[in-house]
Amino acid sequence: MVHMSTTTTEGIRITVKPAFWPERSAPESGHYAFTYTVEIANTGSQPATLRSRHWVITDANGRVEEVKGEGVVGKQPRLAPGERFEYTSWAMLRTPFGSMRGSYQMVRSNGQQFDARISEFALTLPNALH
Repeated sequence: MVHMSTTTTEGIRITVKPAFWPERSAPESGHYAFTYTVEIANTGSQPATLRSRHWVITDANGRVEEVKGEGVVGKQPRLAPGERFEYTSWAMLRTPFGSMRGSYQMVRSNGQQFDARISEFALTLPNALH
């Protein structure tokens, strides 16, 4: 399982770097918090606006949670060619490791819509898999 993911769809490159968040975790209660920093870069030739997100979060027990919503961190960034947008968010698991994947629903100035894919990446407690 990859600890960082990079995927490009129609000129939109999405890179995700996850990390364990010990300050918000309570392993004795089955709460494992992970942050993830996302960089969305427009490497294509046309502008695109992020409208909504869809995440699929899976824990080590196979429990799946889907998260859908408008924008990211309350914003719907419009990226001209060469521009990038970065944000950090977080997720809570009940197990010391799991994974996330998803997509951002993007729209072009001409109204064309597409899903920018986010490859699966691991959420792992340091040393949990050794």
